[in-house]
Amino acid sequence: MSGSAAPKVYGWCPGALRPMMSGDGLVVRIRAPLGRLSAAQANGVAELAQTFGNGLLDISARANLQLRGIHEDRFEDLIAGLRTLGLVDLDAAAEARRNILLAPFWQEGDDTHTIASALSAALTAATGLTLPGKFGFAVDCGAAPVLQDCAADIRIERGPAGLILRADGATVGKAVTRESAAAEALALARWFLDQGGAPEGRGRMHRLIARRGPPPSHGATVLQRPFAAAPGHTPAGTLAALEFGQMTAATLAELAAHGEIRLTPWRMLLIEGARDLPPLPGLILDATDPRLQVTACTGAPGCLQALSATRDLARDLAAQLPQSTRLHVSGCAKGCACPGPSPVTLTATGADEFSLIRNGTAADQPLITNLSADRLRAAPELLTEGS
Repeated sequence: MSGSAAPKVYGWCPGALRPMMSGDGLVVRIRAPLGRLSAAQANGVAELAQTFGNGLLDISARANLQLRGIHEDRFEDLIAGLRTLGLVDLDAAAEARRNILLAPFWQEGDDTHTIASALSAALTAATGLTLPGKFGFAVDCGAAPVLQDCAADIRIERGPAGLILRADGATVGKAVTRESAAAEALALARWFLDQGGAPEGRGRMHRLIARRGPPPSHGATVLQRPFAAAPGHTPAGTLAALEFGQMTAATLAELAAHGEIRLTPWRMLLIEGARDLPPLPGLILDATDPRLQVTACTGAPGCLQALSATRDLARDLAAQLPQSTRLHVSGCAKGCACPGPSPVTLTATGADEFSLIRNGTAADQPLITNLSADRLRAAPELLTEGS
């Protein structure tokens, strides 16, 4: 992007034991076992977020929970509290390997639950397996896949004829069973490394597959199924969306009174068994809420790399969008909140200054530059004019 410095690419994601500094303090990311918080854990996390941070929590696109604004001199106290809650791995290496996303609608003892549990144990024990920091696994074994649009490098999902293991980017997979799936997933991860998928410690499966294709043993048919999550009732409970994927510690504690909480990759929480949830700050319960059409990163000053605030502008523009049009407001060209193309993207190039991109990513060539936030608020038709 012209007019702005190139953003720094870290090549890894924060964890609990390997936090990342941001503009508002340390970001500490919890990978909750099976993506689930008991009521006691949720209340404990809310208290820790308020005590040692700024009381704000994010849910990431990989269904992890981030505590924001953690004071450096209180970090060890925070980790001690998370250990008491059973939310910290043995060490940072085990935490990095145990990067598992599972479909949130699982039931205890079903294929998703059983395989994810086995895979978690296998990855924790695989001390000799060193994968790139962003490398992840998806366990998606319900009646039909719901995670195909979510980032993952190795997928265990339901195919037309049963369970399959699939390398991300491949159109075929390998037939597996619930007993063999975890071991086969680790074998595919080792194949990725053996094939040179992570030169200098970085790399993603889909890039390797684009170069050389899947392993010869992979030939099973994949079930392609679009899935769009929306807030509302499900057989497992109520899906509640969070405005820009963020909530306060008080909101988390209040939700914990209504059921166990499952984290999802859609920046929503699944409250087990809940039917009616109260209106809470940042909570979106209406599937027609225009804020669901907008994605926005933390922005300035919360992110060190953001060139402008993002969320106030995104909130103001949401109500002006035509139905079904999606808007991404990014504080820099990295586009962390939406790495893929969006129908409309605003990328910050300075304080309250943006470039407009159509059908592209935050780093793509802009159609219009030097748009002030005030001008966008006054003339929201610029977002879709001529499209």
